[in-house]
Amino acid sequence: MKSTIITISLFLMSLVGHSQEAKTMDSTAIFILDQMSDNIGNLQSVTFDLSNSIDELDHQDNIVTQFSTSTITFSGPDKLIVRTDGTKGKTGFWYDGTYVTYYNYDENNYVTLEVPDTTIEMIETMHKNFDFDFPAADFFYPSLTDDMIEQFDSITYLGKKVVKGEECYHILAVNETLNVQMWISNKTFLLPKHFIVTYKDKSNLQYESTFDNWLINPTIPESAFSFLAPPKARLINIMEK
Repeated sequence: MKSTIITISLFLMSLVGHSQEAKTMDSTAIFILDQMSDNIGNLQSVTFDLSNSIDELDHQDNIVTQFSTSTITFSGPDKLIVRTDGTKGKTGFWYDGTYVTYYNYDENNYVTLEVPDTTIEMIETMHKNFDFDFPAADFFYPSLTDDMIEQFDSITYLGKKVVKGEECYHILAVNETLNVQMWISNKTFLLPKHFIVTYKDKSNLQYESTFDNWLINPTIPESAFSFLAPPKARLINIMEK
């Protein structure tokens, strides 16, 4: 099972050493998670919008919330585009199976790196070496359910709830330091609609995301995943952490 941190949420793979005793795994919740993961894994391509709010502590330990919206496109095992606009600025990622480019719209500069030849491996490498985070990447891991079973003490199905006009399955996952709520849309494809991560060990800081505008198996030209530098854009270097 994977134990790496992929997104800023940190909620699936960042914890180690938890007791394996007294786990409570609701079979209905596990079934829904498995179905969602299988459906996502069978997609040939997908585009969706993601709205995020992220609590952070400033230098005086006050909670400050940052907001962003992203449009994310996956295609096959080795193509990805992420465009994000928020209170921290506007950025983009393009991955074509060989190279990944990070572009800062506000500064008009970019960096291009050679990376592994699958999206999952690229995401892991970029986080490990450069601290780059990719929103919602956790949901695209085929080991999602197994990772959650390993890392959480209980996973519970809380029934059907309406979230932003959609009927959803409500799932709660809890361990010593995290409280994760997931709402999975009760539509044909059982795709994620909303989730909230609460860090119990960090002043109850929260990370919250909403998924919208899912487009299933669209036809996307391969050229879309290759970055074309805008006029006067500067190529820069970055250091591995």
